[in-house]
Amino acid sequence: MIAEPLSVAHLLARTWWLVLARGVAAILFGALALLWPHLTLLILVILYAVYALGDGVFALAEAVRGGGWIPRWWLVMLGIANLVAGAAALLWPHLTAVLLIILIGASAVARGLLEIIGAIHLRKVIDNEWSLIGSGAISVLFGVGVILAPRAGAVALAWLIALWAIALGVLIVILAFRLKRLRHRL
Repeated sequence: MIAEPLSVAHLLARTWWLVLARGVAAILFGALALLWPHLTLLILVILYAVYALGDGVFALAEAVRGGGWIPRWWLVMLGIANLVAGAAALLWPHLTAVLLIILIGASAVARGLLEIIGAIHLRKVIDNEWSLIGSGAISVLFGVGVILAPRAGAVALAWLIALWAIALGVLIVILAFRLKRLRHRL
């Protein structure tokens, strides 16, 4: 069942400050990526590796400690896959960085398309939904560019990620304040 635009707008308007926090976080992330472009991708790879290794350990622990009649083979497979992915990220960080860049690009395209769809649904409720459409368009363009040229250079991609995050953050902050004003009209 698809939510009505008014109910989605009402929810977003009530939690406008969470939207604002997301925008500010994106701006901060972008600023840090601009300051340390060489470290940005390496840190992302290391964070992913730590996450994957931890998730793998927890999935295996769930499989071993879980009781009952439910088959747990899928937890074992998930745990092993995450341990392998985490170890590979630590052993081959440059290859992982390229794959991570492609994943970030694909995620940006998906995010952008969903934001554009969301703006279309909210256009009857929010005036000038251009900030959400602009945010979506920037994400799609960024994602396509990253997918087409993942080896263009880690520093250049880190700067692209930074600029994307800052632009996205500014547009989300604008949306948050529009939602704050909308809250009073609903």
